[in-house]
Amino acid sequence: MLFLPGVLFGQITKNDSLPKYSYSTVSELWEQIDDIFNDPNFNNATWGVVIQSLETGEYFYKRNEDKLLLPASNLKLFTTATGFQLLGPEFKYKTSLYTNGKIDGSTLLGDLIIRGRGDPTIAERFNNGNMYKVFENWADSLNEMGVDEIKGNIIGDDNLFEDRGLGNGWEWDYESYWYAAPSGALAFNDNCVDMTVAPTEIGKSARITLSPNTKYIILINNVRTVRNDSLTSIDFYRERGTNVITVNGTIKLNSEPDIEYVTVNNPTQYFVVVLKDVFERKGIKISGYPIDIDDLPDGSMDYSKLKLLLSTYSVPLKDIIKVINKNSQNFYAEQLLKTIGLEKGNFGSVDNGLKFERSLIQEMGINPDNTSIVDGSGLSRSNLVTAKQIVSLLNYMYKSPNFVPFFNSLPIAGVDGTLANRMKNTKAANKVRAKTGFIGSVRSLSGYAYTADNEPVAFSIIVNNFSVPTKLADNVQDLVCLRLANFKRK
Repeated sequence: MLFLPGVLFGQITKNDSLPKYSYSTVSELWEQIDDIFNDPNFNNATWGVVIQSLETGEYFYKRNEDKLLLPASNLKLFTTATGFQLLGPEFKYKTSLYTNGKIDGSTLLGDLIIRGRGDPTIAERFNNGNMYKVFENWADSLNEMGVDEIKGNIIGDDNLFEDRGLGNGWEWDYESYWYAAPSGALAFNDNCVDMTVAPTEIGKSARITLSPNTKYIILINNVRTVRNDSLTSIDFYRERGTNVITVNGTIKLNSEPDIEYVTVNNPTQYFVVVLKDVFERKGIKISGYPIDIDDLPDGSMDYSKLKLLLSTYSVPLKDIIKVINKNSQNFYAEQLLKTIGLEKGNFGSVDNGLKFERSLIQEMGINPDNTSIVDGSGLSRSNLVTAKQIVSLLNYMYKSPNFVPFFNSLPIAGVDGTLANRMKNTKAANKVRAKTGFIGSVRSLSGYAYTADNEPVAFSIIVNNFSVPTKLADNVQDLVCLRLANFKRK
């Protein structure tokens, strides 16, 4: 099966001003790539590399191919491939609103219960920049039913997912930052609050605004406006187990506003607090309180006794996976792993999701006992896979009916996602689609490339334990991709 660059990468045009392709044998290519990886900057590091033709199965290059290494976000390839294969590219999340009461005239006599199944898309990016859009649509739907008052509570039911929101082995000091947002069956705004820090007058406190502007967050502002010859340096910390956010630092007088994304504690409570605020802004009077179902006496609902009011659906999974792979969005990856567990095993837990993922990767020819996979995003330093295993996955997906949406979810070199600024204006631009990965002392790049002969290639390049700037690791990976894009068989 051959997918040509003109079909999937966009039209490749001839440019006579570019250097001519070099003709060489695979053995010569191997020697040239060996020289690239022998960069003395990485004498204290470990490279794991596999490059394989998808046409012939021939290996263009191997180095430490069976050595277990930290993959960082390359682990998302396992999560998203499993999502495509087990749920399908057209799968949609469903969120439903129920009541334990009845509608009497314009009043809902009873509680409104929101039952979540892990939809991560109740957020700005899927609603034209309006984070409240889904909530506003729900309010409009209730209005269409004639409801303008709820004499009861707003209850968030997150019981279809496990309560543990953080991944196994995540660093404790990640918790405040967007890339470690907790997962949950109910999620709003990526389970973060958007924080904008703007200068005021020299020596005065900076102006900090939150979106959503909610009393659920307590903000301590320790940021000062400083002269233009000083530095802008802002950091923040959310006290563990609370929503008390302390913001420290300085911002220059002429600085543009600085936007940060801070995680929240208890996403379910956050969800219903903001939902109640939106309903009230839309004219729906609520006499009760926003409540996490865990705070009810029995902590559960009998849905056979409840009345379904409405259900809404997300965009298709293929669009959600684009966010995971192109933007390397950890929260969406963790939501997907638990969703696999819910849809295939009736409960959204990491263990359940990994059980089905392990079965699939065994079908790929990978022995799951020779891996260590503990989360969906790759943020944990307990994850270990080999470059050869990643290439086996890429081979499997290349032959899958879901190859095109999987392939289209990957960043395009020099064009978009996490590769937008890499390999620009080279022959590798548009000819490489690959997933990046980065955590401390780890840099990875795995995906597909086309040679100058339009021969499709799967590759995985992982480096661990380097002490030089990450940019140097990027340069090595990019040079290999460029050499592949220029490779023409003798």
